[in-house]
Amino acid sequence: MQKKISNSKHPTIYDLAELTNTSASTVGSVLNGTWRKRRISVKLAEKILDVAKEKGYSPNMQARALRKERSGIVGMILPMYDNRYFSSIAESFEQKAREMGFFPIVTCTRRDPDLELEAARSMLNHRIEYLICTGATDPDKIANLCKASGTQTINIDLPGSESVSIISDNFSGAINLTTDIISRVPPPSKNNKSRILFIGGKENDHNTKERMRGFREAHKHFNLTIDDNYIRPCGYAGYKTEQSFDQFIKETKQLPSGIFVNSTISLEGIMNWFRREGIESLDNVALGCFDWDPFAALMGKNTAMVRQNVPAMMDLLFQFLKNPNEQEHQIHQINPDIIRA
Repeated sequence: MQKKISNSKHPTIYDLAELTNTSASTVGSVLNGTWRKRRISVKLAEKILDVAKEKGYSPNMQARALRKERSGIVGMILPMYDNRYFSSIAESFEQKAREMGFFPIVTCTRRDPDLELEAARSMLNHRIEYLICTGATDPDKIANLCKASGTQTINIDLPGSESVSIISDNFSGAINLTTDIISRVPPPSKNNKSRILFIGGKENDHNTKERMRGFREAHKHFNLTIDDNYIRPCGYAGYKTEQSFDQFIKETKQLPSGIFVNSTISLEGIMNWFRREGIESLDNVALGCFDWDPFAALMGKNTAMVRQNVPAMMDLLFQFLKNPNEQEHQIHQINPDIIRA
């Protein structure tokens, strides 16, 4: 049975204490921003703020009250380190944060939503001033968690709806990369059917969806059709890409004329397959990868890669950190570059 609050127009801290099974002093500490000094948990603070919001308190004012002291710490969660794109984001973030007088904390969460929330809670306990969510699986959930303690989030790489997002223009980048691949393959011999394969990434992931959309749009521009088995969002892991490509070869009994690979992580799987099959040269397959690594120059001249503009993304990120009042809940897209071997 739900507990009743007093008949007054606005609930008191005693009403909130009763509704949350806590004491009035605990509620007061959460609302006036001294809860961390009393070692009140983030979870309990969130619960009290949720009830306060439900009963008519302003969540924005309450969130600001939770953070009266500056810590100088900024945090970033990162899906992985062993990828040039994400490692360059982390490196640039740390450098620019120190230049601005912040102390940066970066942790890898392996695209695990539970680890992401655990990392966010741990950083909140260290009173971070901002949390940068890079490639987070559920950035809105993290944003709402942080709002409860008055901490702002900014999304990098994958967008969210609860805070500002800075991402690559995946759609236009995919159109340009696909167009580049099409220019390097022989025209279809019949039925205008493309023999260019799209492989890698997660089907429901924003970036993969936008890249598949760009892949299709570029084919449409050239009046080319694509069979369903030529689009294979099999995940990012190299071994999954290798397995999916192996299955594709068994189904079609031929190499594709071109391959759009969704990341350098997926590209490892493609390279493993060619090495396993004893095919040392890729000159007969037009390769394109939506990711960049300088070692791609060793893969031959029939290669192009998309280099995401990390410096521009970091410049915009720290512009927002300097001027937080300029932020709106919108997506800012940065054009990537096509790098040809």
